[in-house]
Amino acid sequence: MIKFSEIPYSRPDIEEVKKELKGLTEEFSAAGSYEAARDAFVRKDALARHIMSVSTVAQIRHSIDTRDKFYDDEVMFWNRAIPELQEYLDQWTKAMCGSKFRGELEAEFGSVVFLNAELELKCFDVSIIPLLQEENDLVMEYEKLLASAQIPFRGKVYTISQISPFKNDADDEIRLEAWKAEGGWYKDNQAKLDEFYDRLVAVRHEMSQKLGLSDGVELGYYRMTRNCYDRNDIDKFREAVRKHIVPVADGIRRKQAERLGMRYPLSFADNALMFRSGNPKPAGDADYIVDAARRFYDALSPETSEFFRAMLDGELMDLLSTEGKEGGGYCTSIHDYEVPFIFANFNGTQGDVEVVTHEAGHAFADWMNRTRVPVETVWPSMEGCEVHSMSMEFFAWKSVEDFFGKDAAKYLYSHLANSFMFIPYGTMVDHFQHSVFEHPEMTPAERHAEWKRLLGIYMPWLRLDGEIPFYSDGEGWQRQHHIYGMPFYYIDYCLAQTVALEFWEMTQNDYDDAWRHYMAYTKMGGSEVFTKLLEKAGLASPFEEETIREVCRKADEWLAAYDLTGIE
Repeated sequence: MIKFSEIPYSRPDIEEVKKELKGLTEEFSAAGSYEAARDAFVRKDALARHIMSVSTVAQIRHSIDTRDKFYDDEVMFWNRAIPELQEYLDQWTKAMCGSKFRGELEAEFGSVVFLNAELELKCFDVSIIPLLQEENDLVMEYEKLLASAQIPFRGKVYTISQISPFKNDADDEIRLEAWKAEGGWYKDNQAKLDEFYDRLVAVRHEMSQKLGLSDGVELGYYRMTRNCYDRNDIDKFREAVRKHIVPVADGIRRKQAERLGMRYPLSFADNALMFRSGNPKPAGDADYIVDAARRFYDALSPETSEFFRAMLDGELMDLLSTEGKEGGGYCTSIHDYEVPFIFANFNGTQGDVEVVTHEAGHAFADWMNRTRVPVETVWPSMEGCEVHSMSMEFFAWKSVEDFFGKDAAKYLYSHLANSFMFIPYGTMVDHFQHSVFEHPEMTPAERHAEWKRLLGIYMPWLRLDGEIPFYSDGEGWQRQHHIYGMPFYYIDYCLAQTVALEFWEMTQNDYDDAWRHYMAYTKMGGSEVFTKLLEKAGLASPFEEETIREVCRKADEWLAAYDLTGIE
């Protein structure tokens, strides 16, 4: 098996790729038989896989070291090339959707690829190519700015990822000081952050106008392939979150404040501390965590064992936080080699374990569907993908003592509590983006004010008193990469978390049966829309208010009954 470091990279001749796409489209359109049309369809898929693979390798290597001039230039190249290729892909998509062989293609390859293709056609026109290129550049500049962060703290200098453990420190003074140091860096760079986002909103709004769409929200929904629900469904979901989840989450935070001996509402720094003695920490270093993950996946199923060993053999994970490395974490696919790749920033917190469960949940789904044709059906839409990852976190409870040792009990409580309380935050992110793109004329100050207003609705347990710069001023949204890089990719986490909590409940009753449902869901890849995937796997829809009410009841009961004896 080839290792990631051995994967060759060579910039393709984009003009030749354009010619090849144009030729395949003409061949497909002129096909006199299904066999001829199918042959062109499969060859176009192979070309798409290759282009996606090459650009992904460049992006990963740039993420690992944003200071690398070669891959910085390559990402800049792809920022321009991909929008240019979109013109030719758009012609292919039109031909595919209008083909006289569409019925036969749908019968063999599924209808969802055509449903998604019709949405793609709504969000592209050659007139927006320069805007797409500018959007790519702005997002890249934002990520580079965050990756370049040098935060002075207690005589040393840290990146954003490296200072994170101090933001969870059990020592109140250290924790508060870390929050202030990080917030101070964001405040120092706020002019740039405001400028980047101001321009991104303008660019995306202009795109929507050129495409004849109502606003950036409609554009965002099409780009996120919302193929089985709409704004009204999201409005109802947000309402259910406010009605059912926020009050229960508020109760959990009140108990946290009492447990910590802190006043309520909590400061941002105190909100980050679940237990007086400190948040749960992994039982070992990065190597230990990866080895514990191997033991977990070996025991879970033959499929997960094969998958994780392939990840290890192929060196398909870059996990340590280093200078110049892009922040955050993600999983992606290198389709030419039929392998996933996990990028992360380990920092000694419980989040490190969640990388080898959450991101590996994505990677496992990719592994199970890596040979699907067309490539668009390897993954479902994003909320469907997040079910794979968030649910895998709960299946990993089976190995909690291996991962966390003496902190296992702490982790079980905090993981469920934080998973549940994440839903209001994620829903707030989505609500904020709706507000911004429904009112693109907002000034930076007005956007900050809107975030602060929403904090009071969705996270009333937070104290907004100006103690911590940036966060207390309603500006913390600017650290959320998704808001800049992929608008409207956040409610996906909330929908998926609701389903993942359903899996959690199933594991409490019958772990093996829960795994059978998970595999049934995962094996379908992106062959169906999200709601149909749930239905076929025997899972409830997060769009039903009763689903959310039940999630609240079960989580609240479990947390209230959890024995915290001996845990300070």
